[in-house]
Amino acid sequence: MGALAIRNIHKIYNQTVHILKGIDLEIDAGEFLILVGPSGCGKSTLLAMIAGLDHPSSGSIHIGARDVTNLPSKDRDIAMVFQSYALYPNMTVAQNIAFGLEIRKVPKAERKVAVDRVAGMLQIGHLLDRKPGQLSGGQRQRVAMGRALARDPKLFLFDEPLSNLDAKLRVEMRAEIKLLHQRTQTTTVYVTHDQVEAMTLGDRIAVMKDGLVQQFGTPAQIYNHPANRFVAEFIGSPAMNMVDAQWSAGTLSAHGVALAITDAQCAAVRAHLSADLIYGLRPESISFAAQGLPGKLSMIEPTGPETYATVDTAVGKLTARVPGVLQAAVGDPVHLQWQPEQAHVFDRASGNRLE
Repeated sequence: MGALAIRNIHKIYNQTVHILKGIDLEIDAGEFLILVGPSGCGKSTLLAMIAGLDHPSSGSIHIGARDVTNLPSKDRDIAMVFQSYALYPNMTVAQNIAFGLEIRKVPKAERKVAVDRVAGMLQIGHLLDRKPGQLSGGQRQRVAMGRALARDPKLFLFDEPLSNLDAKLRVEMRAEIKLLHQRTQTTTVYVTHDQVEAMTLGDRIAVMKDGLVQQFGTPAQIYNHPANRFVAEFIGSPAMNMVDAQWSAGTLSAHGVALAITDAQCAAVRAHLSADLIYGLRPESISFAAQGLPGKLSMIEPTGPETYATVDTAVGKLTARVPGVLQAAVGDPVHLQWQPEQAHVFDRASGNRLE
């Protein structure tokens, strides 16, 4: 059994609202699991159940060898970092970090050692005598993390801990969390709606939608082999280009333009009952060339190291992600090309990937 096993978890409110619909996940000791998805997908509800702050309607949760489904939070040996920091305003930073240990009757000398250890790890030793109201958002988040790190739990739980921070600080804190996990190797479950956080932090990712896990795998698996259209569009920025296509007489085409696919994709399409398909291309798979699909530049978005270029074509608008500065202007005629193995084919009705 892994460090955390979630088995057939359902959550139904008022006998009518089905929030979680049979979640099955298992992660190994030391893994960093990301629960990612749009608002309302059930990821925070699932985290609350792992923490013991809510209880499933059916199913079970195991931490290590113990069934903790009906255990109160205090008996689960977990530490949690909240989105809202949840610091005690009347306590100093040192007192906030030590509070959980004090509740557990840890001797004062041991508490001080733990506080000094995490303060050094998080570089907040100079803040120990301050109150939360005297700290910046990033400093408060470090204190909240320090309170969790002061213990040695079986499981760390993070509930969108960076969503209240500005963009620059989010990047810095994301790196801090990754480094902390590398040092501590504590099993971690992290909830976010930010796909960049998911891809950069997670050993494995569970992509959720409407109370179901759409795909569970490594960041590379999720990105390169999305299980369905939702995962393909949710993970990746800019989002994957999606073209409505038809399979007819051995050819995949859109608005009269033939779309190249591999032999494996061709075999999968032939075995499929529906001819209504979606042809997907990541923006970085598309390049500008002297020949290829003709179009006209309709928008250019420079970001510095790369440029996002939107092109009007016969098959619809396609966004290309090209390195550096694009030497072209809006309205210019261009040609686009890509390799067949870079394409993804989905069933239009179900959204499932074909291959």
